[in-house]
Amino acid sequence: MATTGDPRNFSGSIPEHYDRGLGPVIFADYATEMAKRVAAAAPRRVLETAGGTGIVTRALRDALPAATRLTATDLNAPMLEISRAKFRTGEAIEFQPADATALPFADAAFDAVVCQLGLMFFPDKDKGHREALRVLAPGGRYHLSVWDSHRYNPFARIAHEVVGGFFPVDPPQFYQVPVNCHPIDPLKEALLSAGFADIRIAVVALQKTIPDLAAFARGAVYGNPLIDQIRARGGVDPERVVTALTDAFRREFPADPAQATAVRMPLQAIFYEAVKPA
Repeated sequence: MATTGDPRNFSGSIPEHYDRGLGPVIFADYATEMAKRVAAAAPRRVLETAGGTGIVTRALRDALPAATRLTATDLNAPMLEISRAKFRTGEAIEFQPADATALPFADAAFDAVVCQLGLMFFPDKDKGHREALRVLAPGGRYHLSVWDSHRYNPFARIAHEVVGGFFPVDPPQFYQVPVNCHPIDPLKEALLSAGFADIRIAVVALQKTIPDLAAFARGAVYGNPLIDQIRARGGVDPERVVTALTDAFRREFPADPAQATAVRMPLQAIFYEAVKPA
């Protein structure tokens, strides 16, 4: 069970802030990219782990053949409730709370397993890989993506530095978690050790326009367990952190010449595709 400050605990008001404040900026474009990669093989049975608020789930359902069965899971049921609202009655999708390191599905039940930007939160990443392998049919594909380092995703570095400035003793560490899988070779070797083969890796860089910097900063504070870590320490109004983060983002990111109040921000993720041997 996730506890206060646990980096896996996306509950309370977090899912709404995550979906509204962070989703359009840092997740939506990568969701489209992931869905395109998954749909290329036209899988008949697809499992999504760490599906969150359905940003990738919606993109998958739109990109996959209508006959494909899609199952969306997440450790946090409140995240899935946001996801459900994005689908119409009768769409071929099932929702189920599930731990990606202990999946409640039979062996060889799926043709593809998808995990976008979720692996970093698994307490046992190797177990997550083994579970993905187990539930895949022979020849099935494991699609996952992770954030690259703070160097290539400065929003995470800036958030870590800004919140640390408010807590010189025992600063919140949430923004170290999303980038903890950025070294490519260890993750590639972990996939091989789990039993996967034919591993393909792609680094995908973006320049993202942020039209409302304050809304993004609010999402960066309230849209993940950082808010629990701030409140657990006490003594700092989270709104002060939002204001400081907005100012820091504005200093760091250049203005978008096409939009007077917008800025441009670099993002970088690493995509992996691995095959379960036949």
